Amino acid sequence: MSSVLRRGSARLATAVLATALAVAGAVGTAGAAVVEEGPQDAGGVTATLGGEMPAKAWAHVKGGSRPGNVMAGLFEMKVEGGGTLQTYCVDIDTGTVNGAAYKEAGWSESSLQNNPRAGRIRWILQNSYPRVDDLAALARKSGAGTLDADRAAAGTQVAIWRYSDGANVEANDPAAEKLADYLYEKAEDLKEPAASLSLDPLAVSGRPGGRIGPVTVRTNADSVTITPSGDAGPRNVKIVDKAGKPVTTTADGGRLYFDVPAGTPDGGTSFTAAVNTEVPVGRAFIGDRIRTQTMILAGSSRSAATAVATAHWAKKGAVPAVSARKKCAEGGLEITAGNRGDRPYTVVIDGRRHRVEPGRSRTVLVKAAEDRPYRIAVGGPGGFSRTFSGVLDCRTGASDVTTTATAVGDTTGGAGPSPSGSPAPAPADGADGSPGRSGLPSPDADSDLAVTGGSGATPATVGIAAALVVVGGAAVFLLRRKKAPATDE
Repeated sequence: MSSVLRRGSARLATAVLATALAVAGAVGTAGAAVVEEGPQDAGGVTATLGGEMPAKAWAHVKGGSRPGNVMAGLFEMKVEGGGTLQTYCVDIDTGTVNGAAYKEAGWSESSLQNNPRAGRIRWILQNSYPRVDDLAALARKSGAGTLDADRAAAGTQVAIWRYSDGANVEANDPAAEKLADYLYEKAEDLKEPAASLSLDPLAVSGRPGGRIGPVTVRTNADSVTITPSGDAGPRNVKIVDKAGKPVTTTADGGRLYFDVPAGTPDGGTSFTAAVNTEVPVGRAFIGDRIRTQTMILAGSSRSAATAVATAHWAKKGAVPAVSARKKCAEGGLEITAGNRGDRPYTVVIDGRRHRVEPGRSRTVLVKAAEDRPYRIAVGGPGGFSRTFSGVLDCRTGASDVTTTATAVGDTTGGAGPSPSGSPAPAPADGADGSPGRSGLPSPDADSDLAVTGGSGATPATVGIAAALVVVGGAAVFLLRRKKAPATDE
């Protein structure tokens, strides 16, 4: 709303905000009236960040925009559906939000995008703690002397920051610093790991009376369970293989179809793919619709991962299928609209019109501002509508929201969780002169760098941020209704 206020339209701003709040309230009470959220995640693990780091110590950042002491170590996440993850940070200047939801993502969807040294980070993860749990052997190999879990985690984190953020950072503990130097110097380039589970494409369309698809499954698990949406779609629609045989399980490379019998009324449905597997070390984890510190996976128990594919069909005319992917390198969301019907249609993406011919697809990049909520509306024939919402968090470092351009679908003025806590002072020294290990900053030091391992933000903050995304998106939608859509056909 701040952009509206800056233009001096206070009365309009008040009206829009009131209407947006009413819309937000309706979301909680009238689910049937909510526009369907479009698919934009290929699948994988979703997890929640815990409040404590299982292994932590301190490091010192020299130079840069915010020099000072920072907590360094492992984080722990609880996986939705079962399982635990251990992660390190790859974004030193952004704080954590306790209780924040995270989702598995490719490097191109995170702050690792276009980082030519990302493969070396994976090598560090493969060759240090907790992947290597023989700390005595790790200490001998690195010349670190004696390592415990805290020192090993701190040294590993410091080495990662040197590659992920280009930070001039040193571990406060000599043994941890020795390990960091060893890992940094020995690191080699490794390939990006594959997803624990993904589907491609996320949305398909076609005619009743045949098979619609295929949707290809990619996973490192031995078996994938396939579950139709049940009550959400017609009961006579089945998930089948290329031969038309009903499928309840598949494996990596499986190609699945929606079998829609002739005479089925126009509509749509979905299926869920699910696995229980260890997530590959080196996978990125980004905030799910919230700005929080980007993580990289260091270790995984067997964990639940899911992915969803949707189908839409109609007897005649255009048949749209719309999905989106975050494109960090391009600074926005890439929205793809397909058409498996017999007539062209006009899809309206973020207020602009695009023609989609039969048997073809149209891909459109919608720009979004870094660290700001976006909400993008898509409309098609016969009342077809989807929205895509989230937060674009693609760069390391704290963003200056006062100079960042407004994101598509955002009038909240950058509202949302800020870096963890307020500027954090250095830790209190212990009796032996070593940094304090309480995980809390001391009250008498002079650092102004945010503590990465703890946060004053809570799940309540996450809820408020989510509400603001809804308010901002609703406000933009109402404002844009005052304008005729631009044309790009």
